Amino acid sequence: MKVILRPGTIEDATECGRICYEAFKSIADQHHFPPEISTVEVATAIISTRLSHPDYYSVVAELDGKIVGSNFLDERSVIAGIGPVSVDPPVMDAAIGRQLMQAVIDRASQRRFPGVRGVVDAWHYRMLSLCTKLGADSREALTTMQGPPLALKIPGYDVRPAREEDLPACNRLCFRVHGHDRAGELVDAFRQGTINVVEHLGRLTGYSTGIGCRSHAVAESNDDLKALIGAAPDFSDAGFLVPSRNGDLFRWCLSRGLRVVCQAILLTFGLYNDPVGAYLPSITY
Repeated sequence: MKVILRPGTIEDATECGRICYEAFKSIADQHHFPPEISTVEVATAIISTRLSHPDYYSVVAELDGKIVGSNFLDERSVIAGIGPVSVDPPVMDAAIGRQLMQAVIDRASQRRFPGVRGVVDAWHYRMLSLCTKLGADSREALTTMQGPPLALKIPGYDVRPAREEDLPACNRLCFRVHGHDRAGELVDAFRQGTINVVEHLGRLTGYSTGIGCRSHAVAESNDDLKALIGAAPDFSDAGFLVPSRNGDLFRWCLSRGLRVVCQAILLTFGLYNDPVGAYLPSITY
């Protein structure tokens, strides 16, 4: 099969959204897990955002003139993020996913990103194997948590919406914990009005761009994260990701009635620093 790769355009959103939804649902159904993307409309919105954003690189695969898959590289910050990558179920296992992954890896290399990251469901063995063959290292086991909003406060940890003047402090905190900032994501989240910060003893000690798998959070301590999770009006998407090795936070979530949906793995290419602090990753990283 002769597959042609080309840049994506906003006109591709509907078909790429359909493929993204059906691909994720097909794989989840095989393993008896709930789909990570709940509807075609949600998938199309995700794809549309990436196709229309100037700091996302998109690649679309065509076979005999028909779209059969897509992949994306989030270039908003110093570390790039991969995904979602999806291939139409009728043509899965035909090396199209490999070509889409190689295309964004090559793009990251051309743009000289020091590191590239992504998250794959632990039961998606084909994607895990593919990424490992292409050079990825498994860094962190992640647990997807879901449940009703907690509506609770942690004494001494005050959560409020972020103000524009908070963004430099958020970037410094992210750099201190991860060794890099996520400045581009913060700007977008601030424009969308989704950033909350937590203050402890008069200092900004944590922030979140939302509590859900397409958002991330960084904090000095687990108590900061607990305050941000407790204040969230809902847990968007399929839930939010917790590093499984963070036993204190994991147990706290379970003790508040949240349930485990599935496990995932953080994969990295290139530069990686072990976090020095508390964090919640997004489905990108």
